[in-house]
Amino acid sequence: MLSGSELALAGLAAVAAGLINALAGGGTLVSFPTLIAMGIPPVIANITNTVALCPGYLGGALAQRADLRGQGRRLLILVPAAIIGGVAGGILLLAISAQTFQLLVPFLILMAAGLLAVQDRVKAWITIHAARAQDATSEGRDLTGCRRAVLPVGLAAVYGGYFGPGLSVIVLAVLGLFIDDNLTRLNALKQCLSLAVNTAAAIFFLFTGLVIWPLALVMAVGALLGGAAGGTIAGRIDPARLRWTIVAIGIIVGVVFLVRL
Repeated sequence: MLSGSELALAGLAAVAAGLINALAGGGTLVSFPTLIAMGIPPVIANITNTVALCPGYLGGALAQRADLRGQGRRLLILVPAAIIGGVAGGILLLAISAQTFQLLVPFLILMAAGLLAVQDRVKAWITIHAARAQDATSEGRDLTGCRRAVLPVGLAAVYGGYFGPGLSVIVLAVLGLFIDDNLTRLNALKQCLSLAVNTAAAIFFLFTGLVIWPLALVMAVGALLGGAAGGTIAGRIDPARLRWTIVAIGIIVGVVFLVRL
């Protein structure tokens, strides 16, 4: 039985995660370790965290819906790969032993921190790539690029369903590699694909019986509140400084987990 203070701690961590995701990304690097610190087994903590933070991805996708205009065919091609990959990642999480996942957690956290650290460079590369692209409006070329991106998006989605932090950076890099478009539109497409991955994994996890529902519900509310707060203060906080703060936290947490092994 969880105490009121534990629920409050998880709720605050979710508020922070929602706020961080709205401003810079990487909020899971706060919420997931908090659940571990509360004594929740890593697999159950990961599953509960995925379900709890899923509504936040919906808010991010809705916020950029205007930039999705004209991308319907891309979504039709790529969303199924994201859904299948998300479910496959969830199945992989349950198929591999809890001990193995526990051994992987420090490395996954450190990798997520590393991905967050290179996020700006990925965005800069995509901007340069888009500026150099020729004939970017060709529908045939665009659909060919989307089809080539199906497998990489699916593989990224497997990672997203298995663990998740850093997924957005991976998906954005894949889209920039295969699809010629500006960063704003690719970012909106990335939000939808991330939503599809996390929703698919979360729905799969609903039937596992491993979700700690009191925590999930409190954290879902907290994540929504944090996301809303992030939207209102976005202009007053430097996303780059916040991102590097989260990177530092992720490295520290990863090293602590590694030492504990």
